[in-house]
Amino acid sequence: MNTSHVWVISGPSAVGKGTVCARLKELHPELFYSVSMTTREPRPGETDGTSYRFVSIEEFQSLIERGEFLEWAVVHGTNFYGTPRQPVLDALAAGNQVVLEIDLQGARQVKRNLPEARLVFLTPPSWEELVSRLEGRGTEDKAGQERRLATARVELEAIAEADHVVKNIEIEDTVNTLVSLMGL
Repeated sequence: MNTSHVWVISGPSAVGKGTVCARLKELHPELFYSVSMTTREPRPGETDGTSYRFVSIEEFQSLIERGEFLEWAVVHGTNFYGTPRQPVLDALAAGNQVVLEIDLQGARQVKRNLPEARLVFLTPPSWEELVSRLEGRGTEDKAGQERRLATARVELEAIAEADHVVKNIEIEDTVNTLVSLMGL
């Protein structure tokens, strides 16, 4: 199996991973986009099975015990997130390129499990812009924002682990860079 067709899109919270991947999907729906699983509550506008698969903590833990995740992590100390293994393996076996949108902890596990996967690390134009984007989302209270910013500081220190680093200033430029990297 050639795992070089797995593209891991990662970066700190609020860097724009979801926005970039949504635009990439609009332009290239032929790629396989893994739907992550999480124990957190849906945010406004998110739908189960499309945005994420929302499950209980008990169900998530059962899947961990059965080894059914390619990667999983507790993010921001509060919620479980993971990538179900089988859909990714099935897409690879069918010869499809796979896009995984995940945090740094998960990206590290994918690289351990699929060493040929390519890690693309998105960075913000500046720290101030990252803070502004996070606050502007309005999806977390002040304590949640502070937890995410603390995590982001640590994540940004791991930039050297990436195969490719892309500064996310303008979405179209970022997506065009990804398209070029993927050879699309």
